[in-house]
This record gives sequence, C-alpha cells and structure tokens, in this order.
Amino acid sequence: MQTQNIEQIFQEVLDDIYDKYLPSKHSLFSRLTLSPPEKLRSPDLLGQIYLRYQAACHATRVMVYFVPHLDSPALRVRKLRIISDDDSLQGGDTHHYQLSRAFANMGAKFIIKDEEFGSLDELQKILDPTTANFVSLVEKIYPQSLGPWCVIEMFAHDWMQALMNSLAHCFPFIEQEQYFAECFDRGVEERHAEEAKELTNIILHNSPRLLEPTIAGAKMMAIELDRFWTGLEELLQEK
Repeated sequence: MQTQNIEQIFQEVLDDIYDKYLPSKHSLFSRLTLSPPEKLRSPDLLGQIYLRYQAACHATRVMVYFVPHLDSPALRVRKLRIISDDDSLQGGDTHHYQLSRAFANMGAKFIIKDEEFGSLDELQKILDPTTANFVSLVEKIYPQSLGPWCVIEMFAHDWMQALMNSLAHCFPFIEQEQYFAECFDRGVEERHAEEAKELTNIILHNSPRLLEPTIAGAKMMAIELDRFWTGLEELLQEK
C-alpha cells in the first residue's frame, strides 16, 4: 500500500466520521437551546451537566499523556505543546479551572471539588453509566492508537461552540468566559486538530501496519462520544 493511499484512506475515514458524528448536529444542543431558562438555571441540573462534561474532558486530558508512537524527541515536543495548551498555567488558568469557573458563574451546585477529578477509575464510581463508559473507553483506547485522539481534537472546537451557543440564551455572559473566549480567540482547538492529524499521518507514513487499529480507534471514539451527548440529553429529559 502506497503511503499516499494510506493518508488518503485515513482522511476519508475522518471525513466520514465528521459527517456522521459532528457534535453540533446532535439533538442535545437544540434541546439545550429550547430549554426554559428557569430549568437551565437549576443549580442541581447545572451541577450534573458540569460533572459529566468535566469528567469527559478530564479523561481526554489525562490520557493524552499516554497516546502512543510519538516517541522521537521532535514528536514529543509537538505533543507537549498541545498538552501545555490544556494544562499550563502560563497566560491564565488551565482548561479545567476555566470550565469550573464558568459553571460556578452560572450558579452550578458542584458535586465534587476540582482536585477530586483525579484517578479515572475512582471518578467512574460517581458517574452515571453513560459518562462512566465514555471515561472507561478513553482510558482503554487512547494508549492503543492515535485515532481516538484525532477524533476528539477534530470535534473539540465544534462541541465547545455548540455548548456555548446553546447556553447563551440563558447565560449571555458565557461568551466572555475564558474557557470559551480564549479558545476561540486563539484558535486553540482548531490548531490541535490539524496537529493531531499531521502527527498521525507521520506515524502512518512510517508504520503503515498501524492504519487498521488507528481507524478502528477513531470509529470507536466517535460512536462513544455521540453516546455521551445522548446521555446528557437524557439528563435534560429527566430533570
């Protein structure tokens, strides 16, 4: 199999995943947009949304340290730049603290404290089954191939935009929250998506045998992420 074909095949897989599972197309976000303000302002509901969303994001931040194959010094440096964008305090808070502050400003009742988002195994014990399954899958498949990481990075900008837009009718100030504003101003997630894809193509170029597990991991991640949004939508229906 020619290298050019490998890169083309992987791009076609990503394009197909994008068309089928783009987060902003999920009915969760239209349901959020149409929810009565008095419902969305519930501290308990906001707390549950926060816990699930933060847990899912926390899992991907933890496991990006364990993505495989980026072993050369140059590739490690490029991976660390992405990690630094998420977890470095230079220039502001980490994404975790930015998100918790945004939900605090909306009035969320927090179920656990920031520093209790630690061990993924322990975190799963307090989560609903759908979010726990998502966290478990991230923990399992992130170290196996670069496919899951590519999918998360490819979709992050879209779901952040969809989440912000769907909450803005009730919380207009959310557009100024650092978690959203800093990301969109700097194009952080879009840059991460391009970098993740480029790094994956480098690995596939050097090791064509990794194409199949990379594709399999990407598809599994897309399906489970879609199920995660469905779990949040079911939460809205229950409350």
